[in-house]
Amino acid sequence: MAARNLHRWLFGLFLLHAPLAFAADPPKLDAANTAWMITASVLVLFMTLPGLALFYAGLVRTKNVLSVLMQCFAITCVVTLAWVVVAYSIAFGDGGASQAWWGGLAKSFLAGVGVATVKGSIPETVFAMFQLTFAIITPALVLGAYAERVKFSGMLLFSTLWLLVVYAPIAHWVWGDGWLGKMGIMDFAGGTVVHLNAGMAALVAALILGRRRGFPETPMPPHNLTMTVAGACMLWVGWFGFNAGSALAADGTAGMAMLVTHIGAATGAFAWMLCEWVRYGKPSVLGIVTGMVAGLGTITPASGFVGPLGALAIGAAAGVLCFFATNIMKRRLEVDDSLDVFPVHGVGGTLGTFLTGVFAASALGGVGYPEGQTMGGQVLVQLTGIVATGLWSGLITYGLLKASDAVVGMRVAPEEETEGLDTVLHNEKGYNL
Repeated sequence: MAARNLHRWLFGLFLLHAPLAFAADPPKLDAANTAWMITASVLVLFMTLPGLALFYAGLVRTKNVLSVLMQCFAITCVVTLAWVVVAYSIAFGDGGASQAWWGGLAKSFLAGVGVATVKGSIPETVFAMFQLTFAIITPALVLGAYAERVKFSGMLLFSTLWLLVVYAPIAHWVWGDGWLGKMGIMDFAGGTVVHLNAGMAALVAALILGRRRGFPETPMPPHNLTMTVAGACMLWVGWFGFNAGSALAADGTAGMAMLVTHIGAATGAFAWMLCEWVRYGKPSVLGIVTGMVAGLGTITPASGFVGPLGALAIGAAAGVLCFFATNIMKRRLEVDDSLDVFPVHGVGGTLGTFLTGVFAASALGGVGYPEGQTMGGQVLVQLTGIVATGLWSGLITYGLLKASDAVVGMRVAPEEETEGLDTVLHNEKGYNL
C-alpha cells in the first residue's frame, strides 16, 4: 500500500511540473526595457528632426537653407510610409529559404505586429519604431552629398528606392538574421548598415550629379554656423539613443555603449581640432563639430563591443583620419561631396567596423570574440562586411540614380541652381533681410 501511494504521489508531482518541462515559456515583456527603448526611439528621431536638419541647413548657402530642411522633413515622411508598407518586412521579416538575403514580404503593412506581439523583451511595435528611426536618418545622411543642386522630386524618388533596394537588404544581412549576421559580423549600431552604406551612396551621388556651379573656385562657406552647432549638439545627445538603444535593453551593455559613445565623440572632436590647429594655425567651430560627428560615426559599430580604451583609440583615429580624408576629397580630388558625407561617415564607418574586430578583444577591454574566433578571424569577417556593403551600396546606388534621372531628373537647371533651390523649388525664402 505504501509503495502504491508513493507511486501515485510521484506521478502527481510529475503531472504538476510537466508543463514546465515540455512547454517553453512565452516571451515576457520587460517594462524597464520597454521604457528605455521608447526613449531611445525618440532620441534617434530627434537626431534627424531637428538635429541633422539644422546641422545640414547651417552648412549650405542662404538661398538653399529651406530646401535642406524640407528634404529632411520629407524623407522622414516618405521613409515612414515605405517602412510600413514593405521595408520593415524586407529588413526584419522571415524570408524562409531566402532568409540569408532578405526578409520576404510576410510582414508587409506590419502584418502580425500588434499590441501583444513581443520582440525579445519589448513590444514589436517599439522595435519596429526604433528601427524605423535608423531607416529615416540613413538616406537623410546621403542628402549632404548632393545638397544645393538636386531636384526635390528626384530626391524623393531616389531616396525611396534606395531605402527598399539598398538599406533594407543590408539591414537584414547584418541585423535580420542574414548572411553577415550568421557569419558573426560585429556591427552593434550601424557602422556598415548606416554609415558606410550612406557614405558610399554619397560618394557615388556626388560623382554622378557633378559639382555645384563654381566649385571649387568660388568659396561656398556655411551660411549659419550657429545653426550647425545647435544641430551638432542635438546629434551628440540623440546618438546615445542610437548606440545605447541598440542593446534593446536597459542593461550593462547599454550603459557601456553610452559611455564609449561619449568618449568616442569627445576624442574625435578633440583630435580633429588639434589637427586643424596644427595645420592651419587656428581651430575652427566647424572643425570641432565635424570631428564630433566623425567620432560618433566611427564608434557606432564598436559601441556594444569595446571598452573605454577602445573608445579612446577609435575616437582619436576617427578625428585624424577623417580630417585628412575630408581635405583630400575637397582640395586634392576636388570631389564636391557638399557636406562631406563620404569622408566623415563612409571613412568613419569603414574604420570603426574594422577596428571593432581589434578592440573587441578582452585583453583590450572589449567583450571578447565568439567562441573559437580569433582577432585575425574576426577582422576578416569585418572586412567581408565592409566590402559587401560598399559594393552593394555603390553599384545599386549608381543604377538607382540613373533610373531616377531618366524618370524625373535629378539635377536642377544651371539658372535654377544659381537662383537657389528655396525660391525655385519651394517658392519661399529662409530669410527676409
